[in-house]
Amino acid sequence: MPPTPQRDFSAPTIVIGAGPHGLAVAALLRRSGVPAVILERSDRVGASWAQRYDHLRLHTTPGASKLPGLSVPRQAGPWVSRDDYVRYLERYVTHHRLDVRVATPVQRIERAAPGSGAQWLVHTPGGVVPTDAVVVATGRCHTPNLPDWPGRSAFTGTLLHSAHYRSPAPYQGQDVLVVGAGNSGTEIARALAGAGAGRVRIAVRTPPNILPRSSARWHAVGRLTEALPLAWRDRTSLLTQRLSVPDLTSRGLPRPRTGLYTRNAREGVNPVLDHGFVDAVRSGRVEPVATVQGFDGPDVVLTEGTRLRPDTVIAATGYRPGLRHLVGSLGVLDEDGQPLTTGAQTHPEAARLYFAGYTNPLTGVLRQAGIEARAIAHAFRRETARAPLPSPRVADRTADTRRGGHAPS
Repeated sequence: MPPTPQRDFSAPTIVIGAGPHGLAVAALLRRSGVPAVILERSDRVGASWAQRYDHLRLHTTPGASKLPGLSVPRQAGPWVSRDDYVRYLERYVTHHRLDVRVATPVQRIERAAPGSGAQWLVHTPGGVVPTDAVVVATGRCHTPNLPDWPGRSAFTGTLLHSAHYRSPAPYQGQDVLVVGAGNSGTEIARALAGAGAGRVRIAVRTPPNILPRSSARWHAVGRLTEALPLAWRDRTSLLTQRLSVPDLTSRGLPRPRTGLYTRNAREGVNPVLDHGFVDAVRSGRVEPVATVQGFDGPDVVLTEGTRLRPDTVIAATGYRPGLRHLVGSLGVLDEDGQPLTTGAQTHPEAARLYFAGYTNPLTGVLRQAGIEARAIAHAFRRETARAPLPSPRVADRTADTRRGGHAPS
């Protein structure tokens, strides 16, 4: 049975989200002597990881996937599975003795009244939590983004977002269209083709930058070349792709014209790391097609006019951060709902409100979790040196409100 969260409390710092970024921030704040309470909407640590598809494996090696203060176990192998990483996050909570309040969704954050002894008020279904600082770490992959295609609601087949796809088993013998050629879309298409789907097509809007699976090398290259001109890095990356990935133009997937560094800078898109997708396209088991324009009854209409009639459409069309309900009234988001400041930087009108986990660097998202956590902890130390933090009472911090040591997206 999951622990019952404590509602009636206050804390110097509230961290929202018990994923990698939230846990890393809380661990380094605790190391700096700053008590932090993590509020998690689900009933477990690492829920967003645990809910992903069964065959998910990290695109970074264990050394680039660890959070500050604890290594990923060697037994997890070179490409860590979803379940192994969730277990690692749970162990991380125990190792650092973090205070995680599960089943405690945050409804909104608002400024506290002047002179109230708190900077922020964090609203939860169980009450309002006053606090001096808030770190929002709910992640950039919070809310599935399902495009509002014309005719979508009247589609007579099955339509789901990749967030709700779990395994290829239910689709054996089916005609499946995967929409989106990022890492999730290509991995799902490859898995479906290898597990007996009747036909698998993948709708591609922009040809992806594809690299071999040796992601440790590519993340290292990303770190080593950060200071070089973007155009030089793009030319080098396109040349590398030509040398290491076969030309799939005859199969309907032309080579990209934009380098992976420019795409990352403009769109926040990372390259596709090949887990068998290239071979599946070469063999015809996965068929690239044009992107989706809309739906018409049982048909999917592509942009060049072709009509398909799949049994199932899986939309690997990304996520939104879903921050408007939390902080939309505070003036800290851009027009796309992204934080205007991240990491140790805060908005001029929102002191001590931090955002962690809203970038997608080529150097690795999990590595970035440690970088942002260290920066935020350092910012707290600077603030403490200038004006010591108040110490609000943390009521009844009992063992049954901790998540550490409990087995479970």
